[in-house]
Amino acid sequence: MKVNVQSVHFHADAKLLSYIERKMDRLSRTFDRIESVDVMLKLQDNGGKVQEKISEIKLQVQGGWLLDKKTGRSFETALNASIDTLKRQLVRHKEKVNTFRREA
Repeated sequence: MKVNVQSVHFHADAKLLSYIERKMDRLSRTFDRIESVDVMLKLQDNGGKVQEKISEIKLQVQGGWLLDKKTGRSFETALNASIDTLKRQLVRHKEKVNTFRREA
């Protein structure tokens, strides 16, 4: 599985990149046919001192794309929320693929 990480308007440190790698490896336990992962990390300025962090994860799986976008006070919380949602989407996709194979 190939993981691409892009950070917009800042430079992601090695600790955050290793955190993303660990989380994506755990996500591949749910569905092993993930071909590539694109992670986009952005900062959103809302006029205050605290900037909203946006994580957008796009998974390329056999048969299409799965996408989720979340915001949070830190990148870790936004990534965790996205991964929880993507895990549910992967389970649904896996059931759909297995049902299609049984019918064929």
